[in-house]
Amino acid sequence: AEAVPVITPLAGRLWLIAGHGGNVTVFDAPEGVLLVDGGSPRHSARLLHEVQALTGRQGVHTLFNTHWHHDQTGSNDALGRSGTRIIAHEYTRLWLTTDVESRWEGRTYQPLPKHAQPSQTFYTTGALEFGGERIEYGHLGQAHTDGDLYVYFRKADVLVAGDVVAVGRFPVPDPASNGWIGGLATAAAKLTELAGEGTRIIPGAGAPQPKAHVVAEAKMLDTLRKRLAQLLAQGLSATEMIEARPAAEFEAEWGDPSLLIRNSYPGLAHRARELGVSIV
Repeated sequence: AEAVPVITPLAGRLWLIAGHGGNVTVFDAPEGVLLVDGGSPRHSARLLHEVQALTGRQGVHTLFNTHWHHDQTGSNDALGRSGTRIIAHEYTRLWLTTDVESRWEGRTYQPLPKHAQPSQTFYTTGALEFGGERIEYGHLGQAHTDGDLYVYFRKADVLVAGDVVAVGRFPVPDPASNGWIGGLATAAAKLTELAGEGTRIIPGAGAPQPKAHVVAEAKMLDTLRKRLAQLLAQGLSATEMIEARPAAEFEAEWGDPSLLIRNSYPGLAHRARELGVSIV
């Protein structure tokens, strides 16, 4: 059976649609509809139908990709074909132009056709005035992937964070596209600097979160980064790190850390020198 999508009003003409792959943020403005992320390819048609029912508008003016993964870029094909402006970090665009070999998933992702690739990219930060809202966006570094971005609806005080923020599970760096645990910790800390006390933060999947959730995540990630670097210095393999249970006190809230630890290993090993670790 198809999962029933959940639509959550965020503010004014701003909604969150969950259940079509990653979270999709919808903004209905006089200029047209703006989306942050487009769900998975399998659910794209249904998602776009729901967006139309919600806003009463045909088409989408602007689409942001928070990163290149298929759970976020699933509507690039349909929307790019119809002329939607697609905004992403330049690294996200590059991943979408090439085969990506994801060893940890045991699969290779094919490039998207030219029309489905981002049409407007940036490196550091950007902003646009849209529908009376100031929308600020910026790069989050090598975190979940190396092209992660945030989108901040400043007046509505809604900060879309993509898969840098996780709920009920550990966030996971993607080593296939240069994600690493230290970068995830830094990105989460940056989000807490951007957010105010009343800001609602939209994770890659799951319900909107208060700033306190991301503060806790940043602290947890920083703690784990230090512990995993110490285990690396002792010469432990990824499997031995998992057996050492360095995340024991976080498991009740965040679940099984195995994938986080396994996917953190390549990035830690790669940065052993800068972490001050001499691998025996």
